[in-house]
Amino acid sequence: MSMTLPVPATGSTPALVLRPWRADDVEALVAAHRDPVLRSHTRHPLRDATEARRWVIRAGQGWAAGRRFSFAVCEVTGTSERLVAHVLLKEVVPGRPDAEVGYWTAADARGRGVASRALEALSDWAFTRFAAAGLTRLELLHQIDNPASCRVAEKTGYAFVEVLPARPPWPLDGHRHVRLRRTPPASTAAPASGRCPAPAVPSTAR
Repeated sequence: MSMTLPVPATGSTPALVLRPWRADDVEALVAAHRDPVLRSHTRHPLRDATEARRWVIRAGQGWAAGRRFSFAVCEVTGTSERLVAHVLLKEVVPGRPDAEVGYWTAADARGRGVASRALEALSDWAFTRFAAAGLTRLELLHQIDNPASCRVAEKTGYAFVEVLPARPPWPLDGHRHVRLRRTPPASTAAPASGRCPAPAVPSTAR
């Protein structure tokens, strides 16, 4: 199973497309991982094209297994696409009510709403696609030095639930955010119950 998720343009931002990773994404993937901020908050940063090719292959295997769904997020201008982010749905198990989402944003795409727009599209797709399998709850996890992820979570209906103690390979405590099926974005829902009190850095797909 594979598919493409379109995200319409806004008055100030281009359209996005979420799609499975392809072999021709390798160069852009390596370039994104050269960002020192992304590298410092990614469990397995990609150092070269060989590692990126292996990562793309594993992403395809996740789709084939039906448990891990990695999307390349691209800005669309005319007929061209530019990689700007990655969003991920993982730990999908039939009959299990919860799964996890994650993401990262390329350095030159931060601060433009890419992450929240892509995560909203991913979340809506996940709840629709896996409703019959019993999916009712999505979790977003990040370290406490990542208030940018709290802001993205709030924009997309993921309420702060609890602090998680540090555990390898993550050196800092974390935050758990949760979105339930049919929960609207935070602009129309009740406020999240907590905030992340630290300097902004990009979220990572754990």
